Amino acid sequence: FLLQMAISNIRYGEGVTKEIGMDLQNLGARRVCLMTDKNLSQLPPVKAVLDSLAKHGINFQMYNNVRVEPTDQSFLEAIEFAKKGEFDAYVAVGGGSVMDTCKAANLYAASPASDFLDYVNAPIGKGQPVTVPLKPLIAVPTTAGTGSETTGVAIFDFKELKVKTGIASRAIKPTLGIIDPLHTLSMPERVMANSGFDVLCHALESYTALPYNQRSPCPASPLARPAYQGSNPISDVWALHALRIVAKYLKRAIRNPEDREARASMHLASAFAGIGFGNAGVHLCHGMSYPISGLVKTYKAKDYNVDHSLVPHGLSVVLTSPAVFAFTAQMRPERHLEAAEILGADIRTARIKEAGLVLADTLRKFLFDLDVEDGLAALGYSTADIPALVRGTLPQERVTKLSPRPQTEEDLAALFEASMRLY
Repeated sequence: FLLQMAISNIRYGEGVTKEIGMDLQNLGARRVCLMTDKNLSQLPPVKAVLDSLAKHGINFQMYNNVRVEPTDQSFLEAIEFAKKGEFDAYVAVGGGSVMDTCKAANLYAASPASDFLDYVNAPIGKGQPVTVPLKPLIAVPTTAGTGSETTGVAIFDFKELKVKTGIASRAIKPTLGIIDPLHTLSMPERVMANSGFDVLCHALESYTALPYNQRSPCPASPLARPAYQGSNPISDVWALHALRIVAKYLKRAIRNPEDREARASMHLASAFAGIGFGNAGVHLCHGMSYPISGLVKTYKAKDYNVDHSLVPHGLSVVLTSPAVFAFTAQMRPERHLEAAEILGADIRTARIKEAGLVLADTLRKFLFDLDVEDGLAALGYSTADIPALVRGTLPQERVTKLSPRPQTEEDLAALFEASMRLY
């Protein structure tokens, strides 16, 4: 049994964005691709990057057409832009959607002969290992959620199948993540909340994932080994630390956008949880979240400036968390109890076999306190949608097989049913 630690370089501090021009100069970059979305292109984080590029005379082209919750089509448009531009470095300024789109653009521009499905995760794509050298990518996260600045994962909606999937390879992780907490000050309340729920689930899922030494035999070639290895002693440290920060600061960061200490702490927690799950992986909350996002009909999230129906990723992940951890706890009850205690539960009288219920109740209370929608029903889903939701979860083997407890289709249906209403 072996494990590997893969992580991007990270630079943290208020105002560090102004150094990005120097970084690109030091990389010898001549043609830079700057990716962001329409909304952010008008906001202070992008202005800070543009100022730094101008100050250091960096030649760049901006692509601001990234879709929030990207699709295969929106990835392909960004890839086309990247191929035409013949760039020698990339900068992504935004949330997970922007960073993931930029990773994909960098990959396919570096491998122009590849078919789009070549690198997409199996069983939807071919899941081929990446053997081409990529250009440097600097990620500037503006949300405190995905941790995408540290991971080799890029997620998108595959429209034809109405299911989310992605590309997972250590080769696509950013060269440098610039974590500037000033950028979190432009996050609206619900964006802060939903991003924070993603951090919460990254930490909980990677800490409770199937242990790395219980996985199937390790592939002989390092290139063929998955980034998601199962819970392991290195990821555990990062996941627990992120969970403690979430417990202490998430409510404060949501309730008071001016609380710089809370928002800066959550920005760092997002990267910490990214380091944890980027090496351990996530499991059922994420596996089930992809069809919840992909099959959305008319739901539009508050505080998101987009022109399409949208279930924000963090919301789609957290709504199943009470049901999921009640289900998985029998395999690693002590870890579930420990997580509940960090999130504020009094576990002194709790029995080990109640671990799942204790954690589920703690999560429900946490979500209720933060005005989170009352389950999947509040997003427009009903029992009639469960077969489609289960079908959309089945291809997510890359994550579902990391659940500490194996699940049947009936189990998944019961988990969706239990998540229709939370309170």
